[in-house]
Amino acid sequence: MSSGGFATADNTAVVLPEEACLALCHELPRAGNLDAAMHVVSHVRDSLMGYGLLTVNLDVTPANAHENAVRENIDLQRIWTSNPVAYPTADRKRKAMTAWTQNLILRAEVFVGEGDDVLASVFEDHALISSLGLHAVINVPLLDETGRCFATFNVLGPQPKWRSQDVLLVRLLAALTTPIVHQAALALDSGDKLFFKS
Repeated sequence: MSSGGFATADNTAVVLPEEACLALCHELPRAGNLDAAMHVVSHVRDSLMGYGLLTVNLDVTPANAHENAVRENIDLQRIWTSNPVAYPTADRKRKAMTAWTQNLILRAEVFVGEGDDVLASVFEDHALISSLGLHAVINVPLLDETGRCFATFNVLGPQPKWRSQDVLLVRLLAALTTPIVHQAALALDSGDKLFFKS
């Protein structure tokens, strides 16, 4: 299913403990590169949500495929991962133009997937996901200044269903991460590898 906006039917609030607020307000702005910033965000996610997987993927589809053409595929490159053994960085994957890619990448809508059947219908690597004990996903589009989805912020967890506050928290973390991921995308385009790890 897809969802839009931060409001929830039950008016759920996200409350952050002081440690998480300090990390996001003090440490995150001082992170010197993508890896340092994502470690801060991943630590906050871990402390508030427990076991899970966090990855960031860039849309690296050739520019000419964006202009006045019917896109048949989306090319994604993983630039950060909390589990480099199972999901290493620099991996590229080509995604067919499905409802998931259309909604997440082209329409920039948040995707909330719950349960093994939903994950199997969306992800080719659903067996690996299941083997890691993960059964639900939240994919958040990261938007550039034109409103185009240039990257996705992806969180998987062990529970079969998400709480409303979990979805809101992931969206908040994605929003806070957007500027540094955008900087990383520009660095990748320019061939500057120094931004990714110190």
